[in-house]
Amino acid sequence: MTALIVVLVLVVLLAGYAILTYNGLVGARNKVDNAWAQIDVQLKRRHDLIPNLVETVKGYATHEKETLERVVQARNATLSATGPAEQAQAENMLSGALKSLFALAEAYPDLKANQNFLNLQEELTGTEGRIAYARQFYNDSVYKYNTKIQSFPANVIAGRFGFAPREFFNTDDAERGPVTVQF
Repeated sequence: MTALIVVLVLVVLLAGYAILTYNGLVGARNKVDNAWAQIDVQLKRRHDLIPNLVETVKGYATHEKETLERVVQARNATLSATGPAEQAQAENMLSGALKSLFALAEAYPDLKANQNFLNLQEELTGTEGRIAYARQFYNDSVYKYNTKIQSFPANVIAGRFGFAPREFFNTDDAERGPVTVQF
């Protein structure tokens, strides 16, 4: 009788552990999904600002068509990107194009003084800060989630229920270096 109670208690404890572990993994996965959604919201905000910025610059820098086209092409690439790795690569390309656009503005004093341009630039700068925070939060969430699903004994439950590792949102080396602008 005592052996049966001991076995029953062990089974209840193991079942409780499995349930708590599974629920913890679901919570971690949902946190990663939520963090990705926050990045997506900020990137959409950024993408919505870019056409207004390009239109403002067009009026002042009509012969800088190539720079403007690169910004538009980079924005379009970000809209069709899927998954963190592809999205990060497209966003890096867009960041480089935007840096060129802002460097271009330095050559046009009237543009630099335009209130609409200044407001858009300030809004975009604020959005960039929110994107950086959202990326960090996402990567922290991915780190915790990946650690959970790879740690023993939770990895047994994670493997059994199909919890797969998630990709980090990484920047490439080109974004870390200086931007070259040629006129």
